[in-house]
Amino acid sequence: MQNRFFILDAMALIYRAYFAMIRSQRITSGGVNTSAAFGFINFLYDILQKEKPTHIAVCIDSMTPTFRHEEYGEYKANREKMPEDIASNLPYIREIISAFNIQLIERPGFEADDLIGTLATKASKLDDFEIFIVTPDKDLSQVVNDKVKLFKPAHGKTPPEILDVAAVCEKYGVSEPKQVIDYLGLVGDSSDNIPGVLGVGPVAAKKLIGEFGSIENIIANVDNIKNNTLKNKIKANTDNAILSKHLATIITDVDCDKDINCFEIQQPDVEAVINICEKLEFRLFEKRFITDLSLSGNFPLHKQDATTQTSDTQADDPNTQPISQSENDFMLGGLFAQEEMKSLEIPKHNTINNTAHDYKLVTSDEDINSLIKLLKETKTFSFDTETTGLNANDCDLVGMSFSIEPHKAFFVLCPDNYNDTLSILKKFQPLFASKDNLIIGQNMKFDMLVLALYGITIESKIFDTMIAHYLINPESQHNMNFLSELYLDYSPVEIETLIGKKGINQGNMRNVETEPLKEYAAEDADVTLQLYYKLKKEIHDTGYDKLFETVEMPLVKVLTAMEHEGVRIDTDFLSKYRIVMSDDIRNLEKQIYEYAGQQFNIGSPKQLGEILFDKLHLAEKPKKTKKGQYSTNEEVLQKLQYSHPIIQCIIDYRSLSKLLSGYVEPLPQLINHRTGMVHTTFNQAIVATGRLSSNNPNLQNIPVRTERGKEIRKAFIPRDNEHIIISADYSQIELRLIAHIADDKNMQQAFIEGQDIHKATAAQIFDVDIADVDSDMRRMAKTINFGIIYGMSTFGLAERLHVPRMKASYIINQYFEKYPAIKQYMTDIVAFAKENGYVETIMGRRRYIADINSANANVRGYAERNAINAPIQGSSADMIKAAMVKINDKMKEMGLQSKMIIQVHDELVFDALKTEKDTLIDMVVREMENAVKLSIPIEVSVGTGDNWLEAH
Repeated sequence: MQNRFFILDAMALIYRAYFAMIRSQRITSGGVNTSAAFGFINFLYDILQKEKPTHIAVCIDSMTPTFRHEEYGEYKANREKMPEDIASNLPYIREIISAFNIQLIERPGFEADDLIGTLATKASKLDDFEIFIVTPDKDLSQVVNDKVKLFKPAHGKTPPEILDVAAVCEKYGVSEPKQVIDYLGLVGDSSDNIPGVLGVGPVAAKKLIGEFGSIENIIANVDNIKNNTLKNKIKANTDNAILSKHLATIITDVDCDKDINCFEIQQPDVEAVINICEKLEFRLFEKRFITDLSLSGNFPLHKQDATTQTSDTQADDPNTQPISQSENDFMLGGLFAQEEMKSLEIPKHNTINNTAHDYKLVTSDEDINSLIKLLKETKTFSFDTETTGLNANDCDLVGMSFSIEPHKAFFVLCPDNYNDTLSILKKFQPLFASKDNLIIGQNMKFDMLVLALYGITIESKIFDTMIAHYLINPESQHNMNFLSELYLDYSPVEIETLIGKKGINQGNMRNVETEPLKEYAAEDADVTLQLYYKLKKEIHDTGYDKLFETVEMPLVKVLTAMEHEGVRIDTDFLSKYRIVMSDDIRNLEKQIYEYAGQQFNIGSPKQLGEILFDKLHLAEKPKKTKKGQYSTNEEVLQKLQYSHPIIQCIIDYRSLSKLLSGYVEPLPQLINHRTGMVHTTFNQAIVATGRLSSNNPNLQNIPVRTERGKEIRKAFIPRDNEHIIISADYSQIELRLIAHIADDKNMQQAFIEGQDIHKATAAQIFDVDIADVDSDMRRMAKTINFGIIYGMSTFGLAERLHVPRMKASYIINQYFEKYPAIKQYMTDIVAFAKENGYVETIMGRRRYIADINSANANVRGYAERNAINAPIQGSSADMIKAAMVKINDKMKEMGLQSKMIIQVHDELVFDALKTEKDTLIDMVVREMENAVKLSIPIEVSVGTGDNWLEAH
């Protein structure tokens, strides 16, 4: 059997894990940032499971200066200090490595690269060994040989990449991996502050190495270099070249008394793994780990053949069920034999199997009436539904569960027949309609939409545990299982145990036997009720009562009504528009091929990059991805927009292709067969700023700045000829909010006087009369007005305006001179965030800023921009949410038949009865303008039309 030795570069992987989670960090209940440890433990576990190493080691840099620092004082001098959140995680990561019984190798005066190189070289001399160096670091490419490969971890959606000798040679243009040292000696390494030869880039380095083989030969034959400029660079930097090669050379003979057998996979210390998970609150990982260990089946040892071991064990025990390949893949890399498993004492969370509970099945009319009486007397209870699917607008109700006290719940089984189920629901209708009751649920919008299919509406007060936790910790997860493990130390039954894993063969709740269905459904209601008691207190303690009760909870009902109503789609228009767009895309293809001088796959970033940079030479130093191919993302194309006409064609081609595949083609497929409408899903607990998002379709992403993008809105039409579309949109609400929050008198005055704010800003910046502001001045002012909200830098403004940095700097300085209070706001809000760890909207919604005090400038800068922007975006979200609630209430109060159907950014869309048009518009404008009082006027733009585009 071939041994697989995985050697992990600890610090490189820790840094990658930390920055991969920079926007969704792990924070414990005690406020400790555990992102680095969380990313590392998951990566380590995936290596064990998926790659199934027979041997493993983790190497870490010396905490003391190395010989490289002693020989070259500037070595790594440009590196920023390690982020404190990484430094604070290192002891935990050491615990994790120890808990998995993996050797951590470190030596004073040596870097991890040297230790990795030593172990890899040592192991490669043994028979039957395949060695994988796990690192994103390019330096270790020099160690690759016929037995040693570089394993570059997955990044985002990019899968892991394994580089063998051929791949390394191709990547660096060398004939053998050891020449990577010469390559680095010439080009240098900015991350390690290795100087290299000034002015020699990758292309020249590859050419020189290809011709002379090594730096020593290049220097010896420098007079034979034909390019005089290159020759002079080498002569002027001979010492740097030799020094750089020396610094880049990985030591492969560090004194190491470890025999390779010392790194053989060992059984983890289960108790230690559990303890570190408990300490760091890695509850889902802990559950995954425990589940893996406690799955029934035979676990082959890493040195044995899985098939043989399973067969032998089965022969001894005829009652043993064979383990499936998928289960085996789910195990910890085949680490445990069955006998070893039996000896393990695995601590478990509380579950339905070890927790006393009283869950009753309710089927008879007598029992239903008794339950309704009990709920009516209790007045506060939790509620949950079980359905045949996850599309709340297209499923059947299988049952309802209720809980009135912890560990006690009831499950009402509903018949397959619609009318029979409707008869049961009608009995509960007075309970749902009572304003005296408080009904608790998890993601209640789903349950309310299901009831709406049967004509039942919940009028009672509600408490949604998902939304409550979203308010408390907007950056976290909010699903019930996560909350249960976090707050209750309880692991609910997984739905897959009842209906199977996701996929075409997954069943639904209608197929589940009554007893397990009852237990599962009642448990949901029970857990939700218990969460209510925990979250209610947190909502109160954080001062969220008013925001939760007057905005977020009423909004659940508003969104339910909007989703249930849906919107009509003009399929005839889309069918014709599909043809038009397809023709446009084909014409753009032809134009692109003509500019390129050949046909190629425009959708392939690799092929496109080769056309733009190898053939058309549109950039001197093209940006490359981590896979080594040219980057052709939107940012790159925008910078090249004026360099060649092919670029605009490619931008247009991508835009049209995205519109076609994202909206024009799928929209007709989203039409509900029951209603004939499209029912988008509005997400209330996803965006950390408080804004709503949507999917199926994603309305927020419909472009509004391009003509082709705007046309998509034509597909959204009134339900019939008696109705009309009305669009009401806040005018420049974020700028008004920053003027209000910063209390900047100059900007406030412009709004009070009803001036064009961008012209007024231009007049201030360029010190001209507002009548003399031209379109170019206004464009610049508009860019900075909106950019300043997002913390735009001088560099960013220069790029956006296509002006020199000096001019961008002048514009920003003038802006802050004319609007000093905005500058002060930015300073004050960052200081507030540094002291308190969060910022707030005008309605008290908090956004926690985890890295606001980071020592890493890049991380801290990102956090500071969030601190400046979050109160503005969050207040905008609060305002339109409050408006939606008030408008919904007024529409009911006035008995209007018109419907609110869409919310996108700062815009509300209505499917209005034509006879109610004027009344509705007056009311909507009034409620939007008065949703939240500001120190300056709020303006609302209103339009009407036979489709959304006309109205907007």
